[in-house]
Amino acid sequence: MLKILIVEDEENLGITLSEYLKDLGHDCQWSKNIKEAKTNFQILNPNVVLMDIGLPDGNGLDLARELRKIRKDFVLLFLSAMNDPEIKVEGLEIGAEDFITKPFALKELLLRLNRILSSQQEMSKLPDEITHGALKIWFKRYEVQDANGEIIGLSQKECAILELLYKKKNEAIDREEIIEKIWGEDKFPSNRTVDNYIVKLRKWCETDAQKSIEIQSIRSIGYKLIIQ
Repeated sequence: MLKILIVEDEENLGITLSEYLKDLGHDCQWSKNIKEAKTNFQILNPNVVLMDIGLPDGNGLDLARELRKIRKDFVLLFLSAMNDPEIKVEGLEIGAEDFITKPFALKELLLRLNRILSSQQEMSKLPDEITHGALKIWFKRYEVQDANGEIIGLSQKECAILELLYKKKNEAIDREEIIEKIWGEDKFPSNRTVDNYIVKLRKWCETDAQKSIEIQSIRSIGYKLIIQ
């Protein structure tokens, strides 16, 4: 079961999403505006936030930034009729997992939520805090700490990729396996997409001069996470 906060001002869609997800066994709270969303976020303490961008009393992007300051460990999905690449980039910089463009099929949303739930179940098997040299990982919080002591928030996919590499540490993992396990069959990115996600993870571990954690590129294959 997931705790899901729905922030959507369109009444028909809000009711449909809430009833559909509740029927699947999830704990849902529907908010029609920013004011309600802030209150319900504190009450529900959600795992997932489904966020519309155009809201009657403000902007969903600004609200997402506020909620991220309170907590960084929830999965953020934007629901929007807007298809502007700049808005998508802005949302991803906030730490959004993805954008679902309206109109969308409920099955599409369900596939993405099931993948999130599967990822969270896998992360629950790992220690709350993992330390290697000057680096720390908190998978359940979607955060890492670099060698300078800075806490860095991770998106759900960044965290899932790091988790996969960590579980198979010292083994080469090809890009196709990463795509299959992180994105699934519903949405296939390119190998370049995987490489772009690795960039941020590599910047984090390269802050440690001792290389206690290192992500190596395996030519024509993929990546290997090395623990010293």
